[in-house]
Amino acid sequence: MTALVRSYLHLYFRPRGQELDGDFVYDPLVMGLKNLRGSHRIVHYPPYRGFRRAWNRPHFTRALVLTFIGSLTILACSPLQLATPAPTATPGAAPRFTYTIVNSYPHDPGAFTQGLVYENGYLYEGTGLRGQSTLRRVDLNSGEVVRSLALDPELFGEGITLLGDRIIQLTLSAGLGFVYDRRSFSKLEEFSFTPEGWGLTHDGRQLIMSDGSAELRFLDPDSFQETRRLLVTDDGFPVSMLNELEYVEGEIYANIWQTDRIARISPDTGKVMGWIDLTGLRAENPRAGVLNGIAYDSEGRRLFVTGKNWPELFEISLVRE
Repeated sequence: MTALVRSYLHLYFRPRGQELDGDFVYDPLVMGLKNLRGSHRIVHYPPYRGFRRAWNRPHFTRALVLTFIGSLTILACSPLQLATPAPTATPGAAPRFTYTIVNSYPHDPGAFTQGLVYENGYLYEGTGLRGQSTLRRVDLNSGEVVRSLALDPELFGEGITLLGDRIIQLTLSAGLGFVYDRRSFSKLEEFSFTPEGWGLTHDGRQLIMSDGSAELRFLDPDSFQETRRLLVTDDGFPVSMLNELEYVEGEIYANIWQTDRIARISPDTGKVMGWIDLTGLRAENPRAGVLNGIAYDSEGRRLFVTGKNWPELFEISLVRE
């Protein structure tokens, strides 16, 4: 009984985001985990099994109520306090920025954007969803897809980056990454990783990968072996749900999944150096999904952003609040 009560207290007093891994989101109504990106299966938390049957037994109900009341009494009389839940992607003391729109460009509303890179007038874009995942080269001004490669139907495409003459693309849960020739899109090699692939960028020396947690992984660009990990924090709290990434003038920009915010992260300390609030930028379109997609023109110093199934891609300028 004590273990059961502890399990349920753990569910409601856990640090925010503790059970979050990949695209699973905790739902207290079903006491389970829902996969939001594909299978839609529900995996119940272990104490849930048989709970309904036991609840209907009077002795069990009375015992549970008495145990709960006793637990509250102990907590009330004890000097020990529950830890404050750690926030997930809640801006802290770091500087905040809003935006102005400099320019807008057409974007394929059918593109479930997972990765975005700019080079020489073209966008390289990785799209997701099983059966719809692609790698694309897109003309910035017209939005025309000038080259496209479809992934195997069972794969869910994720983040991409452009490193020299190679395009590197992740997949969500297959544990597979692909390396392509930048010009022809021909596959050069495959590599494996764990646990999941979300966003990808590089600093010129190492690949930087997110997996939906509060950690960034640095990988050797040739062997794809992990060289170090970086915990991302703001005001001392971990910032989880790190998604699409872009390396911008010595900082790592990261979309925070399911929000309209981008975190500006120090690659040395992991501390959030600033928050970009893009509230209001999302297209008023019933198909438009979350903000996801950051690209940077280092020569022109232009910053581009878009989202999943957005009909537009925006060049923005940052304004400090």
